[in-house]
Parts: sequence; structure tokens; C-alpha cells
Amino acid sequence: MRWVIGALGIAISAWGAYLLLPLIDVNLALWFIGGPVVHDVLLAPLFGGLGLLISRWVPEPWRAPVQVGGVLTGVLVLLAVPLLWRPFAGPANPGLNDRDHLVGLLVAVVVSWLGVLTANLIGRALRRRHPRV
Repeated sequence: MRWVIGALGIAISAWGAYLLLPLIDVNLALWFIGGPVVHDVLLAPLFGGLGLLISRWVPEPWRAPVQVGGVLTGVLVLLAVPLLWRPFAGPANPGLNDRDHLVGLLVAVVVSWLGVLTANLIGRALRRRHPRV
């Protein structure tokens, strides 16, 4: 049964590749090659270094909240990049394109970092009330 499923998967992949051949151009190649190169050359070392700095310079009680805030900030920026870069590139979406995306991103990032601060302060207060044995 596995061989049948594997053969079907290979056949469907081959059909998809056949349908993709007429669409291949420079932009598609840049998209498929540029993404991994940008990730491996630029983003992975940058965020690895940021993680190392956090582990070295941020005090222990703040490490996890700061890492969560960093991940939330990264996800928010990643989601906002298409709207900041080319706000009206796609079809109109009522309610989505008629706002200031940069201000929305900044507000969301500030709210997430206020959540990080609040979580750490609550955690600190709970640790004072209930010290570990």
C-alpha cells in the first residue's frame, strides 16, 4: 500500500512540475532561490546572534519573556511586510487597505511588549509571594 501512495505522490509531483514549466521565469527563480539564500545568509545569523545576546545580557527572569516578545515582534513584522512593501498590489480588500499599516504594526508591537513587561512583573510578584523551597 505504501508503494501505491508513494507512486501517486510522485505522479502528482511530476504533473505539478509539468504545469509549472511554462510559468518559470526570472522572478520565480529569484523567489525560490533568493528566499533560502536570504534566510541562510542574512536572517539565520542575525537572529542567532540576537539569541546569543539575549542569553548573555538579559537577566534570567527576563529571558523567556524577552524571547517571546522577540518572536511576536518577528511574526508581526513578517505579516506586515507585504502590506508595508506594496500596499495595493493585490485586489482591493475592503477594510484592509484603507488604514495606516505602519501605525497598526507599531501599536501591535508595543502591545505585545507591554504584555511581556506585564507577564514578567506578575511572575516576579508571584515568585515573591511563593518562594521555591
